[in-house]
Amino acid sequence: MDGLDPGEVRRAADVLRSAARVLFVTGAGISADSGLPTYRGIGGLYERDTTEEGYPIEVALSGAMLAGNPALCWKYIAQIERACRGARFNAAHAFLAEHEKRVPGTWILTQNVDGFHLDAGSRNVIEVHGNVRRLHCTACEWETEVADYSSLEIPPKCPACAGLVRPRVVLFGEMLPDDAVRALQRELASGFDAVVAIGTTAVFPYIAGPVIAAARAGLPTIEVNPGDTTISDAVSIRLRAGAVAALTALGDALGAEV
Repeated sequence: MDGLDPGEVRRAADVLRSAARVLFVTGAGISADSGLPTYRGIGGLYERDTTEEGYPIEVALSGAMLAGNPALCWKYIAQIERACRGARFNAAHAFLAEHEKRVPGTWILTQNVDGFHLDAGSRNVIEVHGNVRRLHCTACEWETEVADYSSLEIPPKCPACAGLVRPRVVLFGEMLPDDAVRALQRELASGFDAVVAIGTTAVFPYIAGPVIAAARAGLPTIEVNPGDTTISDAVSIRLRAGAVAALTALGDALGAEV
């Protein structure tokens, strides 16, 4: 079981077997096995403290930079997209999609902008940081969805009004999308029987919050992560492995293929 504790895997399987409503909270770790790196360290690009222009990457990838210097901001948006191009969803995403088919009360709150949960077949997905494939004009109502950025001029201009086009993602310093926040609030108000965090360090309050609240309410909480995170001490079950290894073991324990 790749170093996993068999007892913890069985306990986690028992939780999922009995839960009618489950919230899975996912971060970059679930896409790591697809070859997707996080923005820092992509191809060695951001291992330094600053970009080649001398900005921290959090400044280069900010809403303020997009407004003030869209060419520079788009340069790094495009670098990230190019480094991830060609990757696809993995067995961990597929496990969650299959779980939703068996348990319609399954929801996913994801920080990832890669769209892999939707590609895998999940439908109850809250993309709290947006989706990099969805583009819209900042000056008019034009919008589209693309497979990748290979055909885009950088920075792209709106074909309808020549205004600046941007991806529907949350850049640093920007607010979360209203529709995602409302969806999360609605589902949290309906309640969950268990909350499972997968591949996230849970540094944002809106990501750690559902896990901590469930733990305080005495509900089962599961963390899938090879390392320690901000929520590790709060959860009731820990699967210390990467997403694919842990969810494959969990699927085997549930008697389902991943």
